Amino acid sequence: MAFSPTVRRRILAAELCRLRAAANLSITDAAALLDCAHSKISRIESCFQRAKAADVIALCSVYGADAHEQERLVQLAKDAGKKGWWQSYGDALPDWFETYVGLEAEADSIRTYEVEIMPGLLQTESYARATTQATVLTASSADIEKRVQLRLQRQHRLTDESPMELWAVMGEAAIRRPVGGHEILREQLQHVLALSDLPNVTVQVMPLEAGGHPAMGPFVVLSFPEHSHHDVVYLESQVGGHYLEEANEIGQYTRVMEHLRAHALDPHDSLRTIQNQAKEL
Repeated sequence: MAFSPTVRRRILAAELCRLRAAANLSITDAAALLDCAHSKISRIESCFQRAKAADVIALCSVYGADAHEQERLVQLAKDAGKKGWWQSYGDALPDWFETYVGLEAEADSIRTYEVEIMPGLLQTESYARATTQATVLTASSADIEKRVQLRLQRQHRLTDESPMELWAVMGEAAIRRPVGGHEILREQLQHVLALSDLPNVTVQVMPLEAGGHPAMGPFVVLSFPEHSHHDVVYLESQVGGHYLEEANEIGQYTRVMEHLRAHALDPHDSLRTIQNQAKEL
């Protein structure tokens, strides 16, 4: 499987960390043997710095990796330096969101909860534009259009040759808030109904009458093909994105998602609710 540069970097970092641990070396030990800064190895293992081929060769030598493993990791390092399709969107794609798009491009399953708006992977062009205009107050018209086109490009993962599975739970406010006006919301609701016909897309609505629940804010859980990468939880705010990767953190959000799926309207009733809302507009 050909992974995105983002996932390649993360796989490489995890492999180098595994090799170091297998060699019973701390980061300080490895840095001393390589006569380099402790921070360099730490940044490589945490994906804050891309490992170049020369770095990988040096690390593999210290860690005792065999020739085959070294060759594999060197190629991974070279591939990780390639650009992803999303990088052509330039300044319209914030650095903190670039990582997410790279992960999303390789995910085979996404479970997401949105409170106020439709998930980006389900948005129409008009709804995406209205949402961006309302939330990105400092963006120019050109940047808004680039962000909209990027969002539409991301949606190809739902219908490509190996489509991802999407399970989206939305707060009732998301299907009732007329972002961009009633016409745009009606079109958006009809679009969600159409996408729900895809076998890989499931939509649920969390009704307001359900009361309180563990997830009062949006989040995304990304899962990847077996043996490629562990799950990642993505949280987004007005000033950036935050990634959770510890096992206990993933477990917590997985349990929250299961709670949401159990307490939201079931998929059939959710679609009926969306249909009724579309008719009322």
